[in-house]
This record gives sequence, C-alpha cells and structure tokens, in this order.
Amino acid sequence: MSANRMALVDRMTPEQLLSHIDSGEPWPASLPADAFGDPAAACQTALAVRALRIARGEIPRGYKIGFTNRGLWERYGVHAPIWGTVWDTTLTQVDGDSRAAPDDGAAATTLSLQGLCQPRIEPEVVFGLKAAPADGAGLDVLFDAIDWVATGFEIVQSHRPGWRFNAADTLADSGLHGRLRVGPRRPLSGLASDAGGLVEMLQGTTVVLQHDGADVDEGGGANVLGSPLHALRHFVDELRACPGAPQLRAGDIVTTGTWTDAWPVRAGERWCSRYGARLPDLQIDFS
Repeated sequence: MSANRMALVDRMTPEQLLSHIDSGEPWPASLPADAFGDPAAACQTALAVRALRIARGEIPRGYKIGFTNRGLWERYGVHAPIWGTVWDTTLTQVDGDSRAAPDDGAAATTLSLQGLCQPRIEPEVVFGLKAAPADGAGLDVLFDAIDWVATGFEIVQSHRPGWRFNAADTLADSGLHGRLRVGPRRPLSGLASDAGGLVEMLQGTTVVLQHDGADVDEGGGANVLGSPLHALRHFVDELRACPGAPQLRAGDIVTTGTWTDAWPVRAGERWCSRYGARLPDLQIDFS
C-alpha cells in the first residue's frame, strides 16, 4: 500500500509497516506522534512484524542495538537504547562479498541502496556468539559467550519523514535497521583474555569515518555505553524484559551501536572506517 493511499490513517498495522520496509516508502507525514503508543506497546508491534517476516521465509540472524551512543540522544530525541532484528536478507559477511581494496588493503564491499528509506551509515563493532548467555549474565559470562569480534557498517533507515521520530517509532520501525555489512572476523582470544581486557581495548580504540577519502567524523568505543560489551549486557537485559521476545542463541550476531553520528549516504559514494591497528578497516561503495 502506498503512502499516499494511507494519508488519512492515524495508525499502522504490522502488515502496513512491513509494506513500507519492502517498498522503501516513508510513512505518511500526517501519522500522529503517538501512533505506536509507548515503547512497550511498540515493542509488541515490532514482534508482530518479526512474525510476519518469519512466516514468509526470512530467517533471523541476530540483532542490532541502536542509540547506545549517548551523544546522539538529544539530537534525535531518543534517550535510551533500542533494538531490532537482523535477517538473512539484510546481513552480508564481507568475507563472502569482498574484493581487495587497491589502495590500502581495507576489507571492501558494495551495497545497493534500493529499497531503503533515508539511509544513513554507522560504523560499529559486531559480536558473534558461540553460546546463549545465561540469565543475569555479567560481563564475564558475556565474554565467555562471544566467539568473534568484527567491525561493521549498519545502514539505518527512518520511515518517518525527515528523521523526526520518538522512541516508540524507532522500535516499531524495526529498530531502524536496514542492512548490515560485517567485516573480517577476529577471534576473541586474539583480542583480549578476559572481559576487563575487552572493555579496556574497545574503550581505547577510535575510528575515523571517511567519505570519498575525506575525514568527516571521529568516535570511539567509549561512546557506546562506555564500551560495546556494556551495550551487549544492556541489550540482554532489555530483550528479556520484553514479553514474547526471543532469546539470544549460539550463532547470533549482535551489532552494538554507532561510534559516530549517523551520516546520510547516496548512490555513487564510498565510505571507509579507519580503526588503526586494533581492528580491521572497512570500506563500502554504494550504488
């Protein structure tokens, strides 16, 4: 259903939300700010959309965590982390979609922006799980559940025109997840020997985000709730607090939130994240 045909509605069903995810069309500008109720109600709406995607054959591959960067809360009007599902149809491992970058050896990939609504790019750290964390898992338990660490690009989108939304909107809109590119995976054992070491390593790592060869932003792992491992712990608690939400499983991937602002992207652009020696650089070309 097109946005024009829905111009007079005051709410959206899960089926309509999925239609907009498929088409890339924005929601109607007249949709009220309270269309999805409070965040708890919006979480249930998101689970209903998830069920529709599973019913048509899509396979959940993990989760994205959003708004873990507190520096962005005031700018976007969302003051707590959110989450959404990552799918087999939205996830690509750069290992299997890579080509040697001719200039500096960064892992490289491509992505078509077709079907995405107002897309933006976020450089993030991604965890791959080898075990499901136990209830009440602390940092040490979470560390033991992680198999690998990678850099990634989360391509987020907003179906609210102008990226003007509230917390309930972001949850109903599948956590703003559009696509996820996951770069070369590094075994956890090669990065840290315990949870404290991983927290410290990621806190001390910075990224420079480049657009067509020019530096446009810089951030660090400390921006993500103090460290991406802290973001994972927060997410585990939030997932269990949402009635009906599935639990984490061995094999799930979790991308933990942007280290910089989210930057608009367009076809024909090249973006690169530079992490120095600690984590792999990643390059993406948009079409």
